[in-house]
Amino acid sequence: MEEQEFVTYAVADQIATITLNRPEKRNALNAKVVTELKEAFAQAAQDTEAKVIVLAAAGDAFCAGADLAYLQELQQNTYEENLADSNHLKELFYQIYTHPKVVIASIQGHAIAGGSGLAAVCDFSFAAPHAKFGYTEVRIGFIPAIVMVFLLRKIGEGKSKSLLLSGELIDAQKAKDLGMVNEVVAPEELEERVKTFASKLARKNSGQSMAATKQMIAQVQAMSLEDGLNYAAEQNALARATEDCQKGIANFLNKQQ
Repeated sequence: MEEQEFVTYAVADQIATITLNRPEKRNALNAKVVTELKEAFAQAAQDTEAKVIVLAAAGDAFCAGADLAYLQELQQNTYEENLADSNHLKELFYQIYTHPKVVIASIQGHAIAGGSGLAAVCDFSFAAPHAKFGYTEVRIGFIPAIVMVFLLRKIGEGKSKSLLLSGELIDAQKAKDLGMVNEVVAPEELEERVKTFASKLARKNSGQSMAATKQMIAQVQAMSLEDGLNYAAEQNALARATEDCQKGIANFLNKQQ
């Protein structure tokens, strides 16, 4: 991947770290930031040295959502141009949600609007206590359209309505209580906690199994009960023939790692 302006990519100890690096704009999203994130996640998918991904951010904020100056520029666009831009963002969220590797958000500061959306599409989220979350789009006459699809899946309709319709900000503990965040961690311990958790996944779990499980979670929710069970049975049968499964069971029976 070529050197980027707003996103950095690094790999160490089987962990790929993708970092939003636009701190002067509170890591706000515009077309270029979204493009660079998509390129970084595409690289991580093909990176044989990376088994788990951490999404982090530089500066005080994790992500302030859409760049409002950029949104103002888009008001001059045609419907077709705005639809293309919306699809660009949609593709990023879908890419992360369906990514073959586990994605962990390290949220050191506020995650607002699209920033909360980024946290929601990650598989795990760890946040500092002072971090604020919220979908503030309704307060500026906008709508939380794309992020809504994933939030409903993550925490359900009732909890989602309270956030999406009120536009209120909540702290990290409240976000954890709602199911948006997995752990609240002291700021000085956040980076190490995320690294320890990511390393544990990389060391103990099959990358093949995590990828297949993520794919199933994304697919099965849209199926009927019967179709979902048929799909699950097929995936179960396929998994038994994989190299990871055969090696894993053999090693377990032989009391090996």
